[in-house]
Amino acid sequence: MSPKGWTRANLRHALAFFRQGRNPAATVYESIGPDFFLALAPGWLNLGLWEGKGDEDEAPVAVRRLVETLAAWLPAGGRILDVGNGLGAQDVAIAQVARPARLVALNITGSQLHAGRAHLEEAGAHAVVGDATSIPLADETVDGVISVEAAFHFSSRRRFFEEARRVLRPGGVLAMSDVPTMRLPHGPIELVAGLSQLRVWGLKPGAVATPAQIADTARASGFRDVEVELVGKRVIEPALACFRRRLERGSDDVPASLRLACRAMITDMEFLWRRGLVEYLLLRAVSG
Repeated sequence: MSPKGWTRANLRHALAFFRQGRNPAATVYESIGPDFFLALAPGWLNLGLWEGKGDEDEAPVAVRRLVETLAAWLPAGGRILDVGNGLGAQDVAIAQVARPARLVALNITGSQLHAGRAHLEEAGAHAVVGDATSIPLADETVDGVISVEAAFHFSSRRRFFEEARRVLRPGGVLAMSDVPTMRLPHGPIELVAGLSQLRVWGLKPGAVATPAQIADTARASGFRDVEVELVGKRVIEPALACFRRRLERGSDDVPASLRLACRAMITDMEFLWRRGLVEYLLLRAVSG
């Protein structure tokens, strides 16, 4: 019996905070599991692209809208690679928008591919366990690469861009979303909040990059026509509002101790957003 109503998954997540191993992001997401109560909709792990102010009713629409927006940039009817596909719900949306001849879902976390197998079957996607910085595909074999809210987890953005460029055919398209850092922390309070978020989500200091640095890295990796749009007011702000309402509403199914830990995490995220340290980025680029 777990103490104070915590599940084994909750305890694994707490332990992961202190011992994240060689693959911190995978450890964190495996510990969260497929039924994390703050997920905006079942099967979805992104923050959404909102038209409203974070009302609960829009959450399932917002998470899908984000993926559909990126998928609309992909070549229709081509071979598509989804890098960091989460729990597979996004692959259904990608399949419906891009109508790929073949869809490959790459995830470093095998448990997520297993949990999302029904979505992958619906999407007709081929599941592959692999690293975004060492993609197990041959050169110039795909027409589009999509990565939704995952690049900041990769051990190296540059290596991901290089790998995406390698597997894309000339003229192929990269469509992705990312969470850039607008500036370095000023003072100890900002620094502690920033380091806390890095630790909670299994991130490394190398994940910190400005929008300009991310775009420049894409260009240096062989991409052209790199377009960047900052949409934090349609992503981070309403998502945080939705999370806050959900925490305030409470639930008998979620241990009070877990709600308290999540409330601290959300408070740090809100602080970083309001102080202008973080943003949300959409990026489109063409393989040179």
